[in-house]
Amino acid sequence: MSSIKTRDRIVEVASELFYTQGVEVTSFLDLAKQLGISKGNLYHHFKTKNALLNAVIGHRLGQTQEMLDGWEGASLAPEDRIKRYLHIVIQNWGKIRFYGCPVGTLSSELVKRDPDSEDAHKVFSLFRDWLTRQFVDMGIKDQADEFAMRVLSWSQGVAILGSAFGDFDYVKKEVAQMNLWVDKCRVNRGSSDIKTLEE
Repeated sequence: MSSIKTRDRIVEVASELFYTQGVEVTSFLDLAKQLGISKGNLYHHFKTKNALLNAVIGHRLGQTQEMLDGWEGASLAPEDRIKRYLHIVIQNWGKIRFYGCPVGTLSSELVKRDPDSEDAHKVFSLFRDWLTRQFVDMGIKDQADEFAMRVLSWSQGVAILGSAFGDFDYVKKEVAQMNLWVDKCRVNRGSSDIKTLEE
């Protein structure tokens, strides 16, 4: 295996273990065992956990950007792209049920390590900017960022509570409600009256 492929594989496995076990709990020995390589080989590519963590953040950003670019290139209407984002919690429920949202958990761990870390919100910022553009494309310019943050906070809350209660029916119901709200935003071009979802 080439040096580049080994490095990429280390980052992929580290990303998964950081998600399922936590950054602090995961050791280089854990990674070496999972990868089937020596710790020396691991240290050859990454001298410190911080260096590896930075690579994992870059990997997550790259994966997220690739996913968003794919949605952009699928000739979907902006409201349908937003619904693709909302569907993630259903699509990834198998892991979210036990480990929480991969973006939310990583962000929380980064804040614990360094409360002033700018890395803690990089992936969320990518989603925020992308969602804002979708709302602008829907004709909602003045409230685009506000609505993007609403979608982010709503979906994060659903992931946390769904995981805490182990309630997939709740998750599906909330995602359906969010989809209705997006449709109402499209029709009303900026209506934020969530109560109308119950009418």
